[in-house]
Amino acid sequence: QVQLVESGGGLVQPGGSLRLSCAASGRIFSNNVMGWYRQAPGKQRELVARITSDSSTNYADSVKGRFTISRDNAKNTVYLQMNSLKPEDTAVYYCNYYDYARYLDYWGKGALVTVSS
Repeated sequence: QVQLVESGGGLVQPGGSLRLSCAASGRIFSNNVMGWYRQAPGKQRELVARITSDSSTNYADSVKGRFTISRDNAKNTVYLQMNSLKPEDTAVYYCNYYDYARYLDYWGKGALVTVSS
């Protein structure tokens, strides 16, 4: 089992910044991908960004150039730095851990990000 705990959500004005953190604990193995997904009201959950254990990244087109994903393997923590936030970024952001050697998939409980003036 892997437990994921997100932090850093909140209310921010358009154009502002927030940083989300997700700490993983439990049976952590090296063959993993960690990522952030989001779900806005009335919409499906979508990928925001993900990062492999050797720090290869990919991003949704809607956040490229504004969001940066990073990880600290020593702390089993993944971060999402969000800059130039827009109202359409408002959503619950979920941390994901995927162990691709064992086909195991874990989710955090989510962190609400609200972008509003």
